[in-house]
Amino acid sequence: MRDIWNPWHGCKKCSEGCQNCYMFFLDGLRDKDGSEIYRTKAAFRYPISKDRFGNYKVPAGSSLRVCLTSDFFLEDADPWRDDAWEIIRQRPDVKFCLLTKRPHRVAAHLPPDWGDGWENVKLSVSTENQRRADERIPILLELPFKHKSVMCAPLIGPIHIQKYLSDGQIERVSADGENYDGARPCHYEWVKTLYDECKEANVTFSFFGTGYVFVKDGKIYHLSGKVEREQAQKSGLQFQGKPVRYKLTDRLGFPIDEND
Repeated sequence: MRDIWNPWHGCKKCSEGCQNCYMFFLDGLRDKDGSEIYRTKAAFRYPISKDRFGNYKVPAGSSLRVCLTSDFFLEDADPWRDDAWEIIRQRPDVKFCLLTKRPHRVAAHLPPDWGDGWENVKLSVSTENQRRADERIPILLELPFKHKSVMCAPLIGPIHIQKYLSDGQIERVSADGENYDGARPCHYEWVKTLYDECKEANVTFSFFGTGYVFVKDGKIYHLSGKVEREQAQKSGLQFQGKPVRYKLTDRLGFPIDEND
């Protein structure tokens, strides 16, 4: 099961990819200000919430994408992050996928027992163009995480990352265009370059969506909703690289068979 966990909401724009942030847009539709940052209430404990039968609402083996309406390493979230780490510690049977534009803050905000990383946590950096790729990926490669990936989204310029894939640390690269008001174009050639580089390095590549404005062979396409996702899937720019295994355990430390 893939799901979302937002322990806090709201963010501060920090780079080019933030210009047309979907969270700010959606908050605006509700007359809310996306820059207002707050700890969520019931949602904060979602990974350890149980149903009336005493079972976790998030089953073992699930994947949780964390802070899709914020950034896990946002400065304003410093007072709440230790509590979030404790929740992650209690669910070694669940995969937690962290995405950040602030990798420079990560090393100073890891739990004291982190060591060389927890088996169930993946860190992904957001890289919207070459400048941000060259800024953030080298930091990612120096951080102690068992699982690492790169999210090229919103893809607003050409990116070459071949040199960062050579040592095998990056397990997955994903790309997506930009959506909602003000969406900037995503070019087929940019996605194809990432696909080719990942395929050569045997790294999984996923093209999630074209974005609302997609350019191919000099022609501009205006897409939205399910259509832009469907077209990305039909593009042929998907590649399954070397398998990735998470060594999940139950709370007593016994391994969980992936087939279960």
